[in-house]
Amino acid sequence: MKYLGKLFATALVSLLAMGNVAQAQDMTFFRIGTGGAGGTYFPIGGLIANAISSPPGARSCEKGGTCGVPGLIAIAVSTNASVFNMNAVQAGNLEAGLAGGQSVAQGYEGTGKFKGDKKDKVRIIANLYPEDMHLVLPKGTKMNSLKDLEGKSVGVASAGSGTQVSVKMILKHYGISVKENELGLNQSAQRLADGQLDAFFYAGGTPFAALIQLGSQKGFELYNFSASERKEINKIIPYYVESKIPAGTYETIGYDVATVAVNGQLVTSIDQPTELIYGITKALWSKKTRSLLDKGHSKGKAIQLETALKGVLIPVHPGAEKFYKEQGMMK
Repeated sequence: MKYLGKLFATALVSLLAMGNVAQAQDMTFFRIGTGGAGGTYFPIGGLIANAISSPPGARSCEKGGTCGVPGLIAIAVSTNASVFNMNAVQAGNLEAGLAGGQSVAQGYEGTGKFKGDKKDKVRIIANLYPEDMHLVLPKGTKMNSLKDLEGKSVGVASAGSGTQVSVKMILKHYGISVKENELGLNQSAQRLADGQLDAFFYAGGTPFAALIQLGSQKGFELYNFSASERKEINKIIPYYVESKIPAGTYETIGYDVATVAVNGQLVTSIDQPTELIYGITKALWSKKTRSLLDKGHSKGKAIQLETALKGVLIPVHPGAEKFYKEQGMMK
């Protein structure tokens, strides 16, 4: 979060100083849709926004300043995550957004949650990191299978999130009827702590700040998906593959957690200028950004150039494609 503070402070100082700076350099605002403040999209989006920004008057990369796009001020916007971001990018209400691979592919194809409503303007900038599905339970609670959720009060994530789409598919497949609560991560954690929820689902890059806080206050458990459940989920949602949340990811969870994960991706619109997205992609994979990602969030280390095109099922933006071709990653 300190990087977000630095970004906004830098942008504010730059704006206040505009009267003393020659306006030869155009200023461009670039909004990146993320997720709730307690999840991973928001801090990761903030790091990316900081990395690709270079407000008018900022020091150049060569002189120790930002290595972002000259004149660009990128801002991380808290949203309801994947589905919302896909809709907003398509409509031009956001310049970019973070979304799970399932939402990205289904949105572009006009299938699943997006049936009959193609998001055909959406293009990929980069694949980022795996998002692990968490099924969070009160401290001391044990479940033998997903069917133990029957009749319980369960958080199914926010409306407009990719998590909710997946969770509803899973519950429907197993014929599990629950009292659904459409809640963001922070709200879900609070209600679990207060005894108003029996469990909640949430998918994202580990660790969640909201779960770190929940662990320190009340404690919690994470459900281990069985091998058969992981295999079955992969059949009904091919975008989800087997994964593991290692012991110690959360201080209060001393055991490995078998789960499923989907890739989180950074998307934009085909309407965004080629040279702008080329500059953003180049800045995203600069050495300075590497340092920001490694130091800024534990999941930042998983964002690697080598996997920038992994699991990408829709077209890459021409600007990003230009960069990857220079790197020999695309023909």
